[in-house]
Amino acid sequence: MSAQERRPETDGRDFADAMWSVPSYLLSGMAIYGGLGWLLDRWLGMSAFFPIGVVLGVVLAGYLAYRKFGR
Repeated sequence: MSAQERRPETDGRDFADAMWSVPSYLLSGMAIYGGLGWLLDRWLGMSAFFPIGVVLGVVLAGYLAYRKFGR
């Protein structure tokens, strides 16, 4: 194994970071995109953008968390 392939030993901080970061990403994605959907609903007088925004926020935040912590 080359020097580049070796990972430095950690004391469990990576797992703790991921344990708190993944739910934080999911909640913030729901809040941001759900909030944008709610604003669009209020502005356009509809009721479809809020649930679409919440689902889109969870999907995009899940993808971001996968890209960051899934490898």
